[in-house]
Amino acid sequence: MYRAAEDAYGPLAMAFLKLVSSGGKRLRPTLVVLSSKFYQNPDLDKLIAMGAAVETLHTATLIHDDLIDEATMRRGFPTLTALWKDKGMIVLAGDYVFARSAALAAETNNIRIVRMFADTLMTICDGELRQGLSQNRWDQPKESYYRRIYAKTASLFTLATQSGAILSRAPEEGIQALERYGRYLGMAFQSMDDILDFIGDEKKLGKPVGNDLREGVVTLPAYYYIHQDPANEKEVTRILSITGEERNTAVAELVKRVAESDAIDAAYKEAVEMVQKAKEALGVLPDNIYRDALLELADYSVAREV
Repeated sequence: MYRAAEDAYGPLAMAFLKLVSSGGKRLRPTLVVLSSKFYQNPDLDKLIAMGAAVETLHTATLIHDDLIDEATMRRGFPTLTALWKDKGMIVLAGDYVFARSAALAAETNNIRIVRMFADTLMTICDGELRQGLSQNRWDQPKESYYRRIYAKTASLFTLATQSGAILSRAPEEGIQALERYGRYLGMAFQSMDDILDFIGDEKKLGKPVGNDLREGVVTLPAYYYIHQDPANEKEVTRILSITGEERNTAVAELVKRVAESDAIDAAYKEAVEMVQKAKEALGVLPDNIYRDALLELADYSVAREV
């Protein structure tokens, strides 16, 4: 993955290396590797290139996300948005990392994977546009949330699991099983992220809690909170319309009310159901230690604190 900084302009290379060295779970490259362990042994260089491609693509999305959200902290460290004042330069930095990730994916010399990579990039951008253009629309259906979290997170998980399967020359049944696993795992993972945005520890998360709510983004806990009582939607709308210093206090109180409501349990129940679907998808795969690892990873996605 550090190869993405090769030949890059000095400040860009330093910023990228700082971001990838700041932590993170490296789930996506792990999924590429684990998903390649059920059939034939893949070409190791191609497997490494694909693992680096998905993680580099993920890093590029973080650069753009932080700019869109005006986030100044990521994993407890300053973002490019905080360090670079020129927004145009931040956009170009993200674009460079996007392009580098595509170059890494092309090293697989597999046209199906390259097409999947392009489709995933389009899906991610579509999801970000939908999220940005639907802010503060508290009446949107739950299906809109599912579509957004698939685009935002699960699409990259499915790229990881499918590409690993393809590189191992898996039969189509195996590729589709790992696609379903990646899809539901990614959706469960993002749902848990959205829950932690209300109940997580800011020090562990490395960012403020309640950020999505502040930005008017409808996540699963917010959806359930709003639908618990007709008065809740009016309350959310009123509080988010407040300006000045009073807004921060009011939003913090709102975040606390959501965190203490039944909305969290309802959202968590859905995340667990998605995990179960992910685990069921693995039933057609050979029974080995790698399948056990994927099962454990599914359970971890909803048991984590960060």
